[in-house]
Amino acid sequence: MDKGRFSLLLLEPGEIYFEDFSATLVTSDTTIKTYDLKKSEGRLKLCSKSLVFDPRDIQKPLIKIPLKDVQIIEKWKGSNKFIDGDNVMRIESKQYIEMLEGNVTAPYKFCNDGKFIISLNYAQINTCLPQITQLMRAATLPSIEQADMIAVIVHARHAQIKFDPLWMDLYEKIQFECQVNKITPLVVNPGRIVLTNSRLYYQPYNNCEISHVVKINLNSIKQIFRRRFLLRHIGIEIYFNESNSKHDHIYISLLNEKERNNLYDMILQQNELKLSNKDQDMMTLQWQNGVISNYEYLLYINSLGDRTVNDLTQYPVFPWILLDYTSKSIDINDKSIYRDLSKPIGALNPERANKIAARYEEMSEPRFMYGSHYSTPGFILFYLVRLYPHYMLCLQNGRFDHPDRMFNSCQHLCKNILADMSDFKELIPEFFDVDAGGAFLVNSLGINYGYRHNGVKVGDVELPAWAESPKHFVQTLRNALESDIVSETLHSWIDLIFGYKQRGEEAVKAKNLYYYLCYEGSVDLDSITDPNERHTLEVQIMEFGQIPKQVFQVPHPKRRKPLQMLIEPQIQVEMNIADIWKQSKQLELKSTFSSHKDKVTCVFITEDNEKVISVGYDFKMKVFSLKQNRQVRSASLGNMPLSCCLKIPNSNTLVIGTYGNEIILYDLDFGKVIQTVTGHDDAILCLAYNSKPNSLDVVSGSGDCTVCVWNGSNLNGVIKPIQYHSHTFDHNSHVKCVAFHPMDDHLAVGTEDGEIYIWQANERTLERKYHMHSAKVTAISYSPDGQKLISCSADKTFQVLDINTGMPVYKKSFNAALNCLKWREFILLLGSADGKLYVWDINAVRMLMEVQAHRGAILSLDMSSDLKTVVSAGDDSDIKIWGPNINLFS
Repeated sequence: MDKGRFSLLLLEPGEIYFEDFSATLVTSDTTIKTYDLKKSEGRLKLCSKSLVFDPRDIQKPLIKIPLKDVQIIEKWKGSNKFIDGDNVMRIESKQYIEMLEGNVTAPYKFCNDGKFIISLNYAQINTCLPQITQLMRAATLPSIEQADMIAVIVHARHAQIKFDPLWMDLYEKIQFECQVNKITPLVVNPGRIVLTNSRLYYQPYNNCEISHVVKINLNSIKQIFRRRFLLRHIGIEIYFNESNSKHDHIYISLLNEKERNNLYDMILQQNELKLSNKDQDMMTLQWQNGVISNYEYLLYINSLGDRTVNDLTQYPVFPWILLDYTSKSIDINDKSIYRDLSKPIGALNPERANKIAARYEEMSEPRFMYGSHYSTPGFILFYLVRLYPHYMLCLQNGRFDHPDRMFNSCQHLCKNILADMSDFKELIPEFFDVDAGGAFLVNSLGINYGYRHNGVKVGDVELPAWAESPKHFVQTLRNALESDIVSETLHSWIDLIFGYKQRGEEAVKAKNLYYYLCYEGSVDLDSITDPNERHTLEVQIMEFGQIPKQVFQVPHPKRRKPLQMLIEPQIQVEMNIADIWKQSKQLELKSTFSSHKDKVTCVFITEDNEKVISVGYDFKMKVFSLKQNRQVRSASLGNMPLSCCLKIPNSNTLVIGTYGNEIILYDLDFGKVIQTVTGHDDAILCLAYNSKPNSLDVVSGSGDCTVCVWNGSNLNGVIKPIQYHSHTFDHNSHVKCVAFHPMDDHLAVGTEDGEIYIWQANERTLERKYHMHSAKVTAISYSPDGQKLISCSADKTFQVLDINTGMPVYKKSFNAALNCLKWREFILLLGSADGKLYVWDINAVRMLMEVQAHRGAILSLDMSSDLKTVVSAGDDSDIKIWGPNINLFS
């Protein structure tokens, strides 16, 4: 059916459209001679606060009759030859509104004394008129009582609408069904959601949507997010990929949080659901590593903060970047033209900031610094009015803003946000969207927005002199956003808008405090029973703007320098091996050594990449030559199983731990034990060394909950007996793994109860403690650049922690416990309890390959410094040598 030009945006925000009727409209002064000229055939729309007549002739205006202004509505008692009096109504209204005359988007025309005769072609007047008069009575009530009465009417009408099972296939079964509101900018449209075992259906309660029902195959859904709506946790946003659909997402709100969560959980439980493999948690780590752009990352964080283009009260927010809009040319490498991203907009101008601070000190509670927000529906449409003029007409009751208050000039806008005491607007993604090319800056629709005080007609936005075109303007802003200057400090702006400086004392210190209703949790709308109070608060929330959901509780990590600057020289020289790892689809087994008689507890490759050394539960230490592909040494050490082993760099001394409480020093050159030392009161479970200049500290971790530090060298670098015990660190449970920072004296310790301790080894102080896992930490390692700490656990996860901020930047779950890891350059190796070996590109944060490497659990992993060789060992007593399939690229 032809829906004409009618749109829900022509109604008041929140108004409900019910149904429509085929009708003919004439004014009451029509005569038989003028009937053919004056009559309008079209459809009469019945809405909760108005009647809207949509004529078939697109040159004629739509006529909106507010029910509150109707003086008379009755069955027409007149009769003549050209109007059938049996199915006609007469309406007299103090005011009516003409919209879209000539099919042109323009301010609405408000007219007085409307007198209309409407003839219904098919519907019966005796059925329609009572419905209209009931809504008209509601329109005469105070706003809150009106809302309550309309809600009752809406509920009664919608309860009569049932989902037609004929929409479903034969084998579909309904799993969940409830009433929802579909949310689009400025529009809330009621309907019904029906979840089956293979599809999600949205059925609107009216015929204003493109389709009578929206069908979404569950296997086409790519992402699903729980959202806030008006600071309430009642929304769901679903992104899908349906080939026969004109849309790729739907945003709905439900009655309450419980019902929202029920629907969300039920969708996730369906077997047909195949969500995108893209792990959203990886984005922070990818951004830090330079894999994704600043623009992509800001879009991602906005999504985490419940910002969506479907809701103008929570539209994505982007930072002002450049502050020079007057020069004829600019250099984006010049720091002086950039905004200080560590300060909110209101604090950029010191003079204004001081005035705001003084006003804040004199204010009574609840105090705030900025009464105007950085993102509201009005501000969004201030930027986008040329692209979406019909949104502005909806928001402002059929009017555009005064021409002098519109977004006319980038230079004037920048001047205002730096000086005006009530203008603190940030930007929106469109300023940086090079694909859209700055379309929002151009009056391409030719809309008449009026004339400014100087007589100049409002047209395109006036760009700075350095911009050649809207496309060049947006491209320049995007280049600036991706510049090293912004990358170095963007995390500071994220702290203000989405992070720990968003609220509380930190917000006060940062001069970043807004009106209390802007913040999530400031008011519980569900607990407010007074409808007047609730309505008032909802209006205030929309007008004041909403702070994004707080995404980060600790300082956000900085972005790293470009990856190529972090690659060690040998990898730059031999970049082809890095490419092979990134492109190889399989891991090739080179050799298998099976000379251990029991499980192999520790294995590593020597620094010359020529030998593999292992220790095991069979009391044996073994050495294998990679060149000769054979075992070259075997030694039986003591009467207890061997647990761990390391080789002192630039020497041939091994330090070996046992499941007793002994540490063994073994000389590879002479093939003998140098010394055996009682190191702990329980099993030695892990070893690590700190090879800083003029120092070589060996640490041992034990089941006695301690880490012992041993001074293992003299000033000449000669290894001395391990009896030089330095000091001990105590913990709350068994120590399972230890790792030294590659560039300083920090020591990371993982324990049985899932805790990670960070010690300052030289100063012997505990710096930080994290509880990152729900089970024992099985392995821990610093990244090669020392900026990250990675840990894996029996809880089946590995996590990446940013050292500088303490923020977990990535977490990944697997099907089995993770026992060991090795991080070298961009490669991360993980070994699991079910024998699987995982190879990750940890810079791009993607798994390169998965191999069923062993019959039992993998207990130890290592990788050669040239990235060509991987060694794994485990419960099955085998030692396996692996490498990427180089033949695929030869």
